[in-house]
Order: sequence, then structure tokens, then C-alpha cells
Amino acid sequence: MNDFSLVCRVLGTLFYRQPQDEVLSPLLTLIAQNKLAEHWPLKQDALLTRMQQECVPETLQQDFQALFCGETPKVSPYRSAWLDADEQDIRAFLLARGMPCGEKPTDHFGALLLAGSWLEDQAQQDETEAQRQLFDGFLLTWSERFLGKVEANAGTGFYRALAILCREALPELRDELGCDVEQEG
Repeated sequence: MNDFSLVCRVLGTLFYRQPQDEVLSPLLTLIAQNKLAEHWPLKQDALLTRMQQECVPETLQQDFQALFCGETPKVSPYRSAWLDADEQDIRAFLLARGMPCGEKPTDHFGALLLAGSWLEDQAQQDETEAQRQLFDGFLLTWSERFLGKVEANAGTGFYRALAILCREALPELRDELGCDVEQEG
């Protein structure tokens, strides 16, 4: 797994999975022991330390529930709640690239980051173009507003730091993908 895939997978998992999810347990352990920084390719040590200091699973679970779950979450993690956009557009985009989507909505912020990792890991000939399309068309169009609202509404420093970490990481990830097709010539 390369740096792009690692960052997308970690951020996507933290936004997509509830802290009590056993799949998230090893990642939360790395964060709690301040060992994620050893593997983190971006210069964000202070934010990772803030996350480590507030990595208490029970508290995180309560904050995650209040932020993203239920009928009236403080912050909807779905793109369709932020833009006049149809979830089916993302689903069709991902299915056209061979990504299995399942029945859950594909426009969840964490799921979109995980899709970026999946596209990278599949190493198709047009992977970079597909990743650019994912970032430019489906993720960056609303991420700044979403992350700002997460930061403003989080009850823990963990999710505030995660929002800032992600906000700083997204432009770096996008820069790694290079220029738009029109600009490449």
C-alpha cells in the first residue's frame, strides 16, 4: 500500500466506521499509542498527537453518534445532503471502474475516501484519471464545508483534529494526482 492509499484508507475508515467497530480497533490502538505518526507520510505530528490524547473509545463513540448518526445528526456525512446531487452518480462511477458497492449509500464522506484507496490499489491504467474524477467531481466539491462543520460540532478534540488533519491532507492527496487532463498536454 502506497502513501496515497494509506492516507485515504485511514481517513476514510475513521469517518466511515464507528469507534466500537472491531475493524477500527487496531487503528485506534495505533493512534492511542501515538504510533500512527511513524507510518503517516504527511507532516501532521501535532494533529496526530492531539488525536492520541483524546483517543478514548467510549467518548469517541458518543461523539461519533452525535455527529454522524441517527435521524438528526449534527453533520450529515452524505454528499447528497450538501449538494443537489444524486448518490447514483457516484455508484455508477464506481461500478464502471469495477468497484463492488453493496447496498449502502456510496456518497458517504468516508466511503469516498475509501474508494480513493480502492482505485489506487487496483492500479488500472486510468487509475489516476479516475482518482482525479473522484476527488474533483465527488469529494472536493463539498469537503471543506463538511469538515468545517465537523470541526465546529465535534464534542471531542479527536474529531476536531481529524477534521483538520483531513482538510490539510486532501489538497496534498489531490496534488499527488497531478494536473487535470486538459493541463497535462
